[in-house]
Amino acid sequence: MEQKSVISQLSIPIAIVVAGLFVAGAVMYSAGNRDGGNPQPVAEAPSPEKMNPITEDDHILGNPNAEIIIVEYSDFECPFCKNFHNTMKRIMDEYGPDGTVAWVYRHFPLDSIHTKARIEAVASECAAELGGNDAFWAYTNRFFEVSLTNDRTDIQTAIPAVAKEVGLDEEKFLSCLDSGRHDQAVQDDLDDAIATGGRGTPWSVVLLPNGKQTVISGAQSYETVRQLIEQARTK
Repeated sequence: MEQKSVISQLSIPIAIVVAGLFVAGAVMYSAGNRDGGNPQPVAEAPSPEKMNPITEDDHILGNPNAEIIIVEYSDFECPFCKNFHNTMKRIMDEYGPDGTVAWVYRHFPLDSIHTKARIEAVASECAAELGGNDAFWAYTNRFFEVSLTNDRTDIQTAIPAVAKEVGLDEEKFLSCLDSGRHDQAVQDDLDDAIATGGRGTPWSVVLLPNGKQTVISGAQSYETVRQLIEQARTK
């Protein structure tokens, strides 16, 4: 099995799946929200209560029983997701060790503008299959570091290179990519993001200590996310 042929086959654009769902920007903001990109129209009110329950199949960083859980829907080719990924790493460095915050990563590839994002999402699922939760986060962190975003990433080189860096078996990894067995999981995440009101990336649903939910729309700053956490802890 040739590395190039496997990745080329799986990176065929699938924009028709969701092409009608997104406007021509990568981030949607509610009124007054201007961090991370241009504002986009909101199709409907967010419905975070429609989010699929968190299960053992999710990619969770931190304590699954944390006081506050941030479920992020992300796209590996989105430049704002890349920025927000670094923000969330800072948040977890501060609030993860004591169990205050947990981070759940779900996929939201914007196929209409990022044709490489879906295969990148599948690749991260293969990392999880072969190396567990730690390998998923190692792969995801490293891929965001090397990603050029906006479909400029050379996936034929980057995907296998990152897999090798995090210690995955190359033959098994490429076989996983070729199998298609994680395609539905990525689609399920995307459908879930849309159901909760997501119309761009990054899109996050926050589970609060009082049992309610709120959303973080776009690549909000570290200070903004931290303020949300601190306010939630005092209520």
